[in-house]
Amino acid sequence: MKIHHLNCGSVRTIDATYDGPAAAPAVNHCLLVETDRDGLVLVETGLGLGDVRDPEGTLGADWIEMAAPVLDEDETAVRQVARLGFDPSDVRHILLTHLDVDHCGGLPDFPDADVHVLADELAAAHAGTASGRYRPAHWAHGPRWVTYASGTGAEGGAGNHVRAPEDWFGFGSFRPRGLPPEFRLVPLGGHTAGHTGIAVDRGDRWLLHCGDAYYYHREMGDAKEPHPLLDVVQTGSEVHRDLRLGTQARLRELVREHGDRVEVFSAHDPWEYARLAGAAGAAGAAEVA
Repeated sequence: MKIHHLNCGSVRTIDATYDGPAAAPAVNHCLLVETDRDGLVLVETGLGLGDVRDPEGTLGADWIEMAAPVLDEDETAVRQVARLGFDPSDVRHILLTHLDVDHCGGLPDFPDADVHVLADELAAAHAGTASGRYRPAHWAHGPRWVTYASGTGAEGGAGNHVRAPEDWFGFGSFRPRGLPPEFRLVPLGGHTAGHTGIAVDRGDRWLLHCGDAYYYHREMGDAKEPHPLLDVVQTGSEVHRDLRLGTQARLRELVREHGDRVEVFSAHDPWEYARLAGAAGAAGAAEVA
């Protein structure tokens, strides 16, 4: 497999909290995975063409004011997929950590893909229980949902797969239907009703896209240091504080005990993105060898 790191939507510029990295726009960190038999797999979609062309209609004025998105069409996943020489129809699977506006805005750009998400998350989004974070325009085209019961609420329903979780470094996990065991959904609760991490085995180690389970790389260190601006967003959007903090504690334990086998990263930290993409501060796509 080949894995590309994509920034699918630069937003407000933030400073680091210590000497070293320069200020940088926060990102929407996505992965594009080339598989041998199952086409392209997109982990997260970031912002899509509809968001760039009609931001108030799809993202909402409040989110735009908060996030200050750059809204560059060249940063959308569909444009980056094309620059890599692929057609949007080559993206056969999309794995989502959750359905907040900046994580699924590109869904309409890949209408033929199977979209994998936890059932609790899809149920919350369709119920409109937090309308400011969920924007129905992102799934008005009728995605081909593939859902997984996390055991915390929504069960059954079309396309919903109820399976016993498999162990993954001490976490429960689900193998996405139609994909090889190199992919896992790893529920990481607290941020939304059905938030999950996405694990991808790149051969030498696993990558764990933690979505919004944490926002800043220093939260994973012993000091547990949140970013002062990002933490306002993090605490303001949590649905269960104790569960979110417990998830972060378990992720720190994962890093301590298995950091040689698992690389964790979050959705919006620009310094994690720059390190993993291999080009400090660069937006766009970079291939990981």
